[in-house]
Amino acid sequence: MDKLVVGMTTKSAKIRALHAAGYARAQIAEYLDIRYQHVRNVLVQGGETEPPREVSVAVGPGGRIVIPAPYRQALGLGEGDQVLLSLVDDEVHLASRRSKIREAQDLVAKYVPQDVDLADELIAERRREAARDDGESGGRG
Repeated sequence: MDKLVVGMTTKSAKIRALHAAGYARAQIAEYLDIRYQHVRNVLVQGGETEPPREVSVAVGPGGRIVIPAPYRQALGLGEGDQVLLSLVDDEVHLASRRSKIREAQDLVAKYVPQDVDLADELIAERRREAARDDGESGGRG
């Protein structure tokens, strides 16, 4: 998120940029340490419409349901996109794959300094292990 808002001076600009990148309103509010209502107001005043909080859909043949267009748009889903379902108590929660990946990235970012590249760290570790393994087997014949 930091990379998306670098150089932006107003919260409204940051809200719009984060929303355009696919972050949910609640994530934006938490990141900017502002109220959810502030985020909503900025987006609604900018012309974004809000999907209804709840909507009734019928279960079709084979257990299929149709996700209404406003919900698909809010999640940035297109035909063929993957979604993740989770069973929480007696409710089914649906999330876009992208939002879950971003959630995991944000979680990892809390514990890894910005100047650390985990891919580089992993490669270096594997090279050290390979060198150690070569050294151990080098004396055997």
